[in-house]
Amino acid sequence: MQPFNFVTSARIICESGAARNLAALCKERNVGRVFIVTDPGITKLGLLDSILPGFGAAGVAVEVFDQVVADPPQAIVEQAITQARALDAQLVVGFGGGSSMDVAKLVALLAHPQSTQRLDDIFGVDNAKGQRLPLIQVPTTAGTGSEVTTVAIITTGETTKMGVVSALLLPDIALLDAELTLGLPPAITAATGIDAMVHAIEAYTSKLKKNPLSDMLAREALRLLAANLDEVVHNGSNLAARQAMLLGANLAGQAFANAPVAAVHALAYPLGGHFHIPHGLSNALVLPHVLGFNAASAASLYAELAPLVLGDRLRSASAMDQTEQFILELADLNERCGLPTRLREAGVPQDMLPRLAADAMLQQRLLVNNPREMTEQHALAIYQSAY
Repeated sequence: MQPFNFVTSARIICESGAARNLAALCKERNVGRVFIVTDPGITKLGLLDSILPGFGAAGVAVEVFDQVVADPPQAIVEQAITQARALDAQLVVGFGGGSSMDVAKLVALLAHPQSTQRLDDIFGVDNAKGQRLPLIQVPTTAGTGSEVTTVAIITTGETTKMGVVSALLLPDIALLDAELTLGLPPAITAATGIDAMVHAIEAYTSKLKKNPLSDMLAREALRLLAANLDEVVHNGSNLAARQAMLLGANLAGQAFANAPVAAVHALAYPLGGHFHIPHGLSNALVLPHVLGFNAASAASLYAELAPLVLGDRLRSASAMDQTEQFILELADLNERCGLPTRLREAGVPQDMLPRLAADAMLQQRLLVNNPREMTEQHALAIYQSAY
């Protein structure tokens, strides 16, 4: 066993209805001013309506920043930081999907009164320094696992994404409340759920930092997600299944925070950057094609995961045969869940595939984790296969 370092959030609360205690959790930390980072959809759906009155009752001032968009641009992050500083915020809450939680991480770090760093200073691995404000993350989708990861991804140009990677971004509390996910449309439920499955799969096959703790979490995550995905997509009111998906996404997040993701994500990022395809759907579109490419190097590991997805439908066979069944089952998820199955169905023009392949090569932070070395020619062939 190779040496490893494992980090995760200090406290995880997994309970339906727990978000109603958010103000009390903030009060426990002896703060008087709380800054909530979210998106316009959360405000429109009224998900905060039953939560905000608790702050007044607790004597805690609260301000809501609800301008986060998918693939959040740098300008939005800086706007949120400026607003949090103006409030003299003492605690930050990320409330929403991965984009809101990622922005909240950066706000908590850069709005700290003693912070002297700028956003441009901290891109990359372990460039963030100093302290951050107390941080609570409340996911409203079961997908990104951002509430337990050390990464924040933002859009830095018209099409490029960059990440900040630091253990400082881990929150003090991750709060998993399935009641907040009940209103998610089936397509978003499906895409975010598949995203979480990708996290588990890529963590389990991560080349450089695969470790026993991440393996354990990835396997349990994949079991929970595979067992409940169809149910939450087709019967979204099933609260128990929704809670299982939140936990599965959380476990997968802990896994890939310590055994990082690889080529599926590297090829998904350009799709989001150029065409604003939601991240989970971007992953789903390239997933089986990347796994097919990786099979020559990772079949034994995929075969270990296959029973968690296929159950008693898995035929007793060689590792390569089980890997093929595993990939076919994952390839079928999009159609079963009502998602596009091909890049062309998601609005990607064929003449852009070479540009996408070139952009994917910029994600070396991720590609070094892939179980099989990938070149630009390989990436192009995968996009062509997915087209």
